[in-house]
Amino acid sequence: MDIADTCPDCGAAWEGGVTCTAHFHQMLFWEAEFPAYGEQVHHLMVLCYHLQHPGLYAPDGLENALHLLYDFVVGGLSPAEVRRRGRQGVDSSSRAWKVTGSEARGRGSYDPPVAWTMTAADVVAGGPDAYCDSVRRWADSMVESLRAGGHLPV
Repeated sequence: MDIADTCPDCGAAWEGGVTCTAHFHQMLFWEAEFPAYGEQVHHLMVLCYHLQHPGLYAPDGLENALHLLYDFVVGGLSPAEVRRRGRQGVDSSSRAWKVTGSEARGRGSYDPPVAWTMTAADVVAGGPDAYCDSVRRWADSMVESLRAGGHLPV
């Protein structure tokens, strides 16, 4: 496999030229087609995708996202509870840090790099019927990979 056939961020194989962005859009399509899916796992799907492509975040945004993943997966918090707890800290009119990465703000990255055991490609490969379970497994695998790399507490 040529290096151009793999994602430079998460390492996923781009089979047939299908990129991670295409997989992300497929998952968004399933959530639009089956709204109950999005209600259950949209928060995890978006978070997992962005965490595996850390340059989409500014450095502080990446740090915040790591805390969110931990709160959702390890802490068992719901999106409503996380919003309630962190409302003031993430309000764009009052926070001093930026969520999205750019050349001017900087881009998030991992040092050391993370060895992911599951990616968006794996979720999509599971198909729409297994989507919610696949996203939950993806989030669990992310916690384990991030812990192994020293980016989340054990």
